[in-house]
Amino acid sequence: MPASSSHGHAHAHGPDPDAPPPSPEVLARRRRAVWLMLVVLVPAGLATVIGLVALWPGDEPTQAQQVAETYLPPGQTYPDARVVSLQTLPCGDSGGGQATCATAVVEVLEGEGAGDYQQVDLQADVVANGVAEGDTVVLTRDAGADGGVSYQFYDFARTTPLVVLAVAFALVTVAVARLRGLAALVGLAFAFVVLLQFVMPALLTGASPTLVSLVGSAAIMFVVLYLAHGLSARTTTALIGTLFGLALVTVLGSVSVGVARLTGLTSDETTTLATYDPTLDFSGLVIAGCVVAGLGVLNDVTITQASAMWQLHEVDPAMGWAELYRRGMAVGRDHIASTVYTIVFAYAGAALPLLLIFELYSRPAGVTLTSAVVAEEVVRTLAGAIALVLAVPVTTAVGAFFATAAGTAAGAAPERRISALRARFAR
Repeated sequence: MPASSSHGHAHAHGPDPDAPPPSPEVLARRRRAVWLMLVVLVPAGLATVIGLVALWPGDEPTQAQQVAETYLPPGQTYPDARVVSLQTLPCGDSGGGQATCATAVVEVLEGEGAGDYQQVDLQADVVANGVAEGDTVVLTRDAGADGGVSYQFYDFARTTPLVVLAVAFALVTVAVARLRGLAALVGLAFAFVVLLQFVMPALLTGASPTLVSLVGSAAIMFVVLYLAHGLSARTTTALIGTLFGLALVTVLGSVSVGVARLTGLTSDETTTLATYDPTLDFSGLVIAGCVVAGLGVLNDVTITQASAMWQLHEVDPAMGWAELYRRGMAVGRDHIASTVYTIVFAYAGAALPLLLIFELYSRPAGVTLTSAVVAEEVVRTLAGAIALVLAVPVTTAVGAFFATAAGTAAGAAPERRISALRARFAR
């Protein structure tokens, strides 16, 4: 086959599911590579399954769940209600002028009191957010309150806009990525099932947050990578790189949290958890946050790098390990440079209100940056970024090794036949 034809064919397949199928020789090399990589993945998969079985939470309510139930009135529900009328009234000074509260008459739309009309008081912050007649709000219904059933404003109803946005996201993803996008959405649903059914309940039982997050994250990656990208040598290469990154971020997070003496008790949420169950490992929760936060970015980096490695190898199967690694890292360095910005700015955006508060304080920058609240975000960011950066050369090396090993195995017999023919003609 002419070189130009071979080159064009190598670029015609790969990550695009709609591209023409690869040649039998390429498929043979990929299969051999996958068999080689199973030597690494089978033990990792067995360890993940054993971890899931050993750490899977039971059906008994945890201490935190039992205590949390005592804080909530028995039988309290959260029905939707429609604002029928609204009467505003002054309610003191808000700091920037006269504050305005309101008394609303609402119609309960669901639950035991459906169809009833109730009067509820609305605080100044609710009125300031633009509540109006016809709006749907969420109430708390306390059936055991003194004097009879009591209703209070709880929050605005946001089901419709969130559902519309989620449907739009799913439609856009499927429209652009087609079956690959649909598979990614199914994988995302699986990831949330693991987080909601295993990771969070296991954390509440008091199990090691480090082990729980590592096992749960590994289980997620084993499924979602193959589901979204198919059973291939490229995906297997990415999975090995991702598992390495998860292990590394776990180690880095553990060491950093210990050395920095982070307690994990820096937010209202963790303080509330401490009142429910003070025996929980809050420092370990910081580590678990590092691991879970790194899932998406590691997946992105490793699958892109693995794809580049196998494309390079299929363009020139004769390329040696060192040359293949060198060319792959040329791609990887560009990816590192852009993805580091992604992970840092993602954390900065999530912590923006906190950064604004520190901007108002007249403290030295060094004191602010090393405070417990900021240090947690710094540890999450830097541990994830280090694991992300190192996952690139590891994925590149894994891809280069298995690609060249598979290529050698695939080409050994033809090479021997060619050598025999040359020797025969030489006689």
